[in-house]
Amino acid sequence: MDNLFSHLDDAVPVPPEPAESLEPVVCTVTVPVPVAQAFAGFTDHTHLWWPLESHGVFGAGSYVEFEENLIMETADDGRTAVWGTIDDWQPPLSFHASWYPGTTALWSTELRLAFKAIPEGTEVRLVHDGWEGAEDPAATRASYAAGWRGVLDRFVRFMGGNGNDDSAGK
Repeated sequence: MDNLFSHLDDAVPVPPEPAESLEPVVCTVTVPVPVAQAFAGFTDHTHLWWPLESHGVFGAGSYVEFEENLIMETADDGRTAVWGTIDDWQPPLSFHASWYPGTTALWSTELRLAFKAIPEGTEVRLVHDGWEGAEDPAATRASYAAGWRGVLDRFVRFMGGNGNDDSAGK
């Protein structure tokens, strides 16, 4: 016997590249405040800067907050939508969440934010990964890559920075 697999056709098509090979979305911004203030601005005052009119389940007039181990949006009529579940909470340095705004935890992505002191204030680094469960992983990743830039720009401006920083992502 030559080869156990000698009967296989050499022209077997190569399957498409798997979604897990999609790179994470990585965005880094700088805010001109100390680490603890940057972390609190992101997690305690989200309702003051998050662009709910374009990046919310219920739109303008709703309220988003970090509550216990959840990131939640509440509509003005009382309806709620969980955006994510916090898996690792290390204030004021980082947090990690399973991220699923407007859907269920059945399909979620992974979101990690890290806050690091630098001479200019605080570097905030967002890493968003885990596209393999999406119906269209590449389109989902592209949508978040574009969306995070605008969201983080609002955060930078809220924290007293200039916004529209080219370091906001790749």
